[in-house]
Amino acid sequence: MDWDKLRIFHAVADAGSLTHAGDKLNLSQSAVSRQIRGLEEQLNTNLFHRHARGLILTEQGELLFDATRSMTKRVDAATARIRDSEEEVFGQLRVTTTTAFGTLWLAPRMPKLYEKYPDLSVDLMLEERVLDLPMREADVAIRMKEPSQADLIRKKLMMIRMCLYATPAYLAASGTPKRLEDIQDHRLICQNTDSAQVAAGQNLVQQIMLNDVRSLLTVNNYFGVLQGVLHDLGIGVLPDYLVQDFPNLVQVLPDTESADVPVFLAYPEELRQSKRVAAFRDFVQDEIITYRKRMRDKENA
Repeated sequence: MDWDKLRIFHAVADAGSLTHAGDKLNLSQSAVSRQIRGLEEQLNTNLFHRHARGLILTEQGELLFDATRSMTKRVDAATARIRDSEEEVFGQLRVTTTTAFGTLWLAPRMPKLYEKYPDLSVDLMLEERVLDLPMREADVAIRMKEPSQADLIRKKLMMIRMCLYATPAYLAASGTPKRLEDIQDHRLICQNTDSAQVAAGQNLVQQIMLNDVRSLLTVNNYFGVLQGVLHDLGIGVLPDYLVQDFPNLVQVLPDTESADVPVFLAYPEELRQSKRVAAFRDFVQDEIITYRKRMRDKENA
């Protein structure tokens, strides 16, 4: 099958318009249209429904678009690996992690990465859904559990725990609980147990809720929980890696915390030689080492 026709088909399917695809490919609309007609004749099927507002893929067109999308990802990966053979670190790196870790720990440290590699472009994808790294939905993942997908290089970064935190102002106004049972006299801020989160955090919240908590604020990510805590709304269930960047937070009921949660960095085996991936991996590992040292110094102070 003619790769050039497939490339043009993919651009049209992605843009939903012959004109927009032509602009992207630097081809005239008539040239694009001829290539699409030629491909449809070759396959003996219609790939698009044509109407005044644009083009919509037929069922057969959807099947072919899925195939060309996968092919395009593979070509992009190969291109990136070839370009990574250069000495300089540049180009796009797609990083996926959870909303909380991405906004509260990773993003504030990114200036150091850009300072060292100004030509690197990071696409930070924050969501709880686990993206498929072998299918190149992302290049690198930082997750709160060991990845189960095959053909991945894995590196355990650190262990974290979910703990209870509040501001000094809230505790001064509402008192400091001495026992877990005292939590019923306070407002609890946490993720809803039905929302996507690590099992250890969910189990901790379920344990706390057994104590007849009367006032509750639930948010679907830890960034929202932190905002509630910082605005003196109550006692929040938050990951302990926040303590370093928010030193005014006070841990409440230190004996009430979750089980350890491992944090893993992973990337596809095919990106083992990628200089972009290596640069990002080394940056994260250096930041983890700095984080651990500061935590030890705080504990020993």
